[in-house]
Amino acid sequence: MTDTVAHTAVRPALAFIPDLIARLLPASVISLIIRVAIAAVFFLSGRTKVEGLLNITDSTYSLFATEYQVPLIPSDIAAHLATYSEHLFPILIVLGLMTRVSALALLGMTLVIQIFVYPLGWPTHLLWGALLLYLVRFGAGPLSLDRLLRLP
Repeated sequence: MTDTVAHTAVRPALAFIPDLIARLLPASVISLIIRVAIAAVFFLSGRTKVEGLLNITDSTYSLFATEYQVPLIPSDIAAHLATYSEHLFPILIVLGLMTRVSALALLGMTLVIQIFVYPLGWPTHLLWGALLLYLVRFGAGPLSLDRLLRLP
């Protein structure tokens, strides 16, 4: 049997695989996994900045004053903005509510982190950005409040 004949015989035998994958792993499930994955990153980061529900810790203020020095924004305001953003937007993303806006907000935060705080963290930030851009482009998907409420 020649390579051409073997290749031709295998192709039809494997033709069912894309359809099987599509049935077992629909786009709605992929969108939900992406939402939970990226939300977890930011939400867990936000939880390290607080005690109790949302009491920002002294160490968080110190971190923003020394290590996370973002230009144009006073460190205490930056600490509040980042901490509350890392709580609010991930919750909205998991719920699939205002997903595109929330993903854009976290994408902006990622860009600030990349440019001003941790420029060597680009591989991680690129991954975050890819997940967030997927949500900006395609939205939350069918398993979401956006879809239920018919929001863009």
